[in-house]
Amino acid sequence: MNLFDKAKQAAIATAVNTALSYLEKDPEKNIPRLMELVDKVVPADWYVHQRNTIRNAIKDPDSNWYKLLLNIYSLDPAVRETFFRNFIIEASLKGSSIQYEAARENQCNIPWAILLDPTSACNLKCTGCWAAEYGHKLNLTLEEIDSIINQGLELGVHFYIYTGGEPTVRKKDLIRLCEMHPDCEFLSFTNGTLFDEEFCDEIKRVKNFIPAFSLEGSEEANDGRRGNGVYQKVLHSMDLLKERGLPFGVSTCYTSANVESICTDEFFDNLVDHGVLFAWFFHFMPTGFNSSTELLPSPAQRQLMIKTLRGFRSTKPIFTIDFQNDAEYCGGCIAGGRQYLHINANGDVEPCVFIHYSNCNIRETSLLDALKSPLFLAYHDNQPFNDNMLLPCPMLENPTRLRQMVEETGAKPTDLQAPESAEHLCAKCDEYSRNWKEAADVLWEKTLERKAAANGGVVPDMSWGKKSDPLPSKKTKVS
Repeated sequence: MNLFDKAKQAAIATAVNTALSYLEKDPEKNIPRLMELVDKVVPADWYVHQRNTIRNAIKDPDSNWYKLLLNIYSLDPAVRETFFRNFIIEASLKGSSIQYEAARENQCNIPWAILLDPTSACNLKCTGCWAAEYGHKLNLTLEEIDSIINQGLELGVHFYIYTGGEPTVRKKDLIRLCEMHPDCEFLSFTNGTLFDEEFCDEIKRVKNFIPAFSLEGSEEANDGRRGNGVYQKVLHSMDLLKERGLPFGVSTCYTSANVESICTDEFFDNLVDHGVLFAWFFHFMPTGFNSSTELLPSPAQRQLMIKTLRGFRSTKPIFTIDFQNDAEYCGGCIAGGRQYLHINANGDVEPCVFIHYSNCNIRETSLLDALKSPLFLAYHDNQPFNDNMLLPCPMLENPTRLRQMVEETGAKPTDLQAPESAEHLCAKCDEYSRNWKEAADVLWEKTLERKAAANGGVVPDMSWGKKSDPLPSKKTKVS
């Protein structure tokens, strides 16, 4: 990083800290004035688009974004301060700069976040869950997770996400890791059934742990997949956290069976009423040898999901991301270390949490060398996998891509119970990809027309965000 970039980063960090201190004095009064303060301390030509986006979002006290900010300022002050420091300054400002330089130097993707499975054990067995395919006897030790985090920090990674299995089976280790790495933010996907008063008190004490509860729509839709009584247990866990002023969100897998349940005012309003600040939506993936394609949403259901979520973003005070339909905002597929990677409970380093193939194991190689392994480089060299950002995935929408990458790199299946060949997996996606492409092409053309109209007739570049673009490598380009 050159001296100018370092000075720019320091100036932005100072501006952020000043702005946050300003907000703390009187959030309700000062939120609309926030960007006035930023304008005073940051040069006019820095991050113009991002600043205007924030400015427009918070200028109206009746807007959903203003209300969301007020909800954030109802959190415990020390927890809120820790989140802002770790997420904005450490992970996004300082961390991203280190990641960019590491990507240039090593000619590979460097992730912004690392997903890892502390354990494959889970107290539930949910229909269609890919995690259940791993079995229940695998674990990353505390020392191994600590090593992964330390290696990640050297590359600028300050954001870690636990998947599983059910991560909270190992509550004490999760809390210990928060203590060991106070400059990192930890998020955990969880079924929410193992939260109690003591665990919530510990979360408040360490300040840098945020749960994302799995919910699948209404109580009927949720418990139909996860088991009777689970929905009410999740709501109880939310209540425990809300009482302590702690942040939390939800994670929802949308399927052919629950899309209509999710796409309702009732579902979203219920989340907001219970204190949910963010919701991450994941398209069902037919991962696992015995996984059925019946849960794949139809093109009409996927379009309903897109329409509903984008409509609610201007009306509901909750931050949402749809990881299959929002690729236009991040330039395509984010796997393969481009923004994240996944390490399973056996130590296998996988480009994607939903695609179980790998060339290496973290117990036998470093994190950086894993990012330079053949399969990861294939992701690096071929992203984005489609110019249509509604067709981002090399498996679900572009199954020929995954077949070729796995074959050409010699990647092996990482499912230890029922290994699944890439051909077997991708064959389950062929018909889906053909059917969705027809609808996606029409939707994407309309998106481009809309963006061009808003940009003086010029369609903006959609393939941004690849950290290593300045020095591209094309060793494993797939046609």
